[in-house]
Amino acid sequence: MRATLIYGAGDVRIENVPDSVIQQPTDAVVRVLAACICGSDLHPYHSMKPTEKGRTIGHEFVGVIEDVGADVTTLARGDVVIAPFAWSDGTCVFCQEGLQTSCLHGGFWNANGVGGGQAEAVRVPQADGTLVKVDVPEDSPLLPSLLTLSDVYGTGYHAALKAEVGPGSIVTVIGDGAVGLMAVLSARRLGAEQVILMGRHTVRTDLGIDFGATHVVAERGEEGIALVRELTGGLGSHAVLEAVGYREAYDQALGVVRPGGVISRVGMPQYTDAPIGMASLFGRNIRLAGGPAPVRAYIEELLPDVLDGTVDPGRVFDSTIGLDEVPDGYRAMDERRALKVLVKP
Repeated sequence: MRATLIYGAGDVRIENVPDSVIQQPTDAVVRVLAACICGSDLHPYHSMKPTEKGRTIGHEFVGVIEDVGADVTTLARGDVVIAPFAWSDGTCVFCQEGLQTSCLHGGFWNANGVGGGQAEAVRVPQADGTLVKVDVPEDSPLLPSLLTLSDVYGTGYHAALKAEVGPGSIVTVIGDGAVGLMAVLSARRLGAEQVILMGRHTVRTDLGIDFGATHVVAERGEEGIALVRELTGGLGSHAVLEAVGYREAYDQALGVVRPGGVISRVGMPQYTDAPIGMASLFGRNIRLAGGPAPVRAYIEELLPDVLDGTVDPGRVFDSTIGLDEVPDGYRAMDERRALKVLVKP
């Protein structure tokens, strides 16, 4: 079968690899119907050291079950399924607490012998706990929106939920990528009164307005902070949803959060030195929340509105390519020519 491998920064290739097969009785093999390139995939694309042996990449996919292990009881061949970006058993103490990204018997794609989603097929460990069956045909027009439930929609929702966004909240979202736009959508659906989107790419921020942003601030740094504070009566935001992961975004979050507010980070941090002391968080009673989103915990909650068309999160995909075109897809996202690229093997 064909799969995407990364050999180092900027070096993405499509190669033939051994077919995905059942290895454990709790496994399933899923033929990929749709996958995508994530903003977090760009981190290794920018910084991975060269290696002679590439590694698979991609962690978001929907597909159809081709085979199941002997111990799989809730799924069968032919089922269309959503695969969260982490696999989990669904039964351990952390899964029961809704924190599947910390599953005692789980893990992440592209590690420990488990492949990635940018491929023709994937072996899924702990299939009963990981996969969510969806009653749609393989060619459903809803596939792009269902695909967002594997990561970006659930991650944006996680950001808003952990920031305790609710009716009357004043929210600032930092970042106009797919996760930031899903954070806008989620904040408004949780009842936020005001949602300020900090982004400077007009096509993306226009989509953010469609998803519910009440204001857009394109400026960065001190100028951007001043504008957000002006929009919030000089007080700042109750919740800041940081969907970028760079230190500059964290500093911007510190500048726009109000005393007693919360910064919820879901952008994968590319820094280790963020201030949390007296002058930054402690002195103003500011809380820090977020982390890797346990999207498996949210799929059943978010799925009905996707199925009935109440929301259309699949609009974040502005480019669709075949598997052989994935290297071009990485370049398009890296050069900001694409917001989020959908891959159809």
